[in-house]
Parts: sequence; structure tokens; C-alpha cells
Amino acid sequence: MTDFHETRFPLDVSVNGRGGPERRTDVVALGSNREARNTRWAHSRRRYEAGYGVKSLAQLAAVIEFFEERRGRLFGFRWRDRADCSSARLGGAPSPLDQALGRGDGARLQFALLKTYGGSFAPYSRVIVKPVAETVRVAIDGVEKTRGVHFDVEATTGVVSFAASCAPASAAAVTAGFLFDVPARFDTDYLEIDVSSFEAGAIPKIPIIEIIP
Repeated sequence: MTDFHETRFPLDVSVNGRGGPERRTDVVALGSNREARNTRWAHSRRRYEAGYGVKSLAQLAAVIEFFEERRGRLFGFRWRDRADCSSARLGGAPSPLDQALGRGDGARLQFALLKTYGGSFAPYSRVIVKPVAETVRVAIDGVEKTRGVHFDVEATTGVVSFAASCAPASAAAVTAGFLFDVPARFDTDYLEIDVSSFEAGAIPKIPIIEIIP
């Protein structure tokens, strides 16, 4: 993403923001009183409202500065979704066994970080492109490997690359755990800020939307 700044939206604001995943589904009512459903999007897209996280004039000023440096909608940035920022269940500390990335074939060296939701009926795998590099833990067949020795991870793409001497053997399970951010941008080129209303308790509107890689 050349139009992306590898910087995180003010964390003290984003952790109190609101939002979550959105999908686009067409529902058609049939003459028989049944219905047909079809999805337009293969992947969900997250939307957030950062205004709920702004509690002080200092935070408001920080958001305005961040907005101006991003030139409104022009440049993307990292957004921390407190409800979904870890490979572990319930947002716990990452473990190298959290998520399945695939199986080795003796030659493959690169694996994309994934987070899978569900499992019994129709699990959904989400590609993670903005991991927090220092939190990434990787294992092969349950044995944890050392970052910087056996593998490295690209923080801007989420791709794990193994050293040639450490290529996962055929059928070996590759798993990982990590913290991650959401690639996002402002969903407006105009921030309407009324300081007097804000001081009276009104919430400024600061819409954020996920960038789908």
C-alpha cells in the first residue's frame, strides 16, 4: 500500500471507539414466501466511529492533527480494534498455536498470517496484513521457532518467511499467534468540530473504515 502510513491512530481514542464488521447480503422475498440470500462481498469490512473515544480537548486536538497529516481520506493508517486485535480467543495473549497458516511441502517458505472465525460449519479465514511484528510467534508441528533465526515476518504485509534451512517439512502444520491492527482510513474529508458542543457533551463524528487489501 503506497498510499498508507505505517502509524497507529491515537490508541487512547481508538480503544474507546465503536464499530465492527459489516457484510453485504441481498435478501430476495420469493412468491412462495420463502427467501433467497446471496452475498455481494467475499470478505467483511469493518467500520468504526472514533468520536466515542474522544473524551478531552487534548484528544480532540490529537485526532485533528492526525487527520490533517493523513490528508483526510488520502492516506491509510493502522487502527487498533480493542474487540478484535489478537489471534487468541477473547483477546488473550498470543500463543504460537493460535491460528493455522497451512501445511508445509518441504519447499514452501512463505505463509500469510490468517485468523479463522468459527469452525463447525463454514469457517471464515481473514488475512492479517498489519501484524505487530514483535508479538508474532510461530510454530511448526507444535514446536515454537525463533523470530530472526528461523523466520521473519513482514509487518506491512503479514507474510511469514522461513529461512531456507527451516522450510516446514511435507504435511507439517504451521501455526502462529500475534497481535494485529486493522488497515483503515478516514471515511470523510471533512471533520465538523464544534468545540462548544463538545464541551457540553456532544460526540464529534469521526468515521473510520477498513481498507481491504
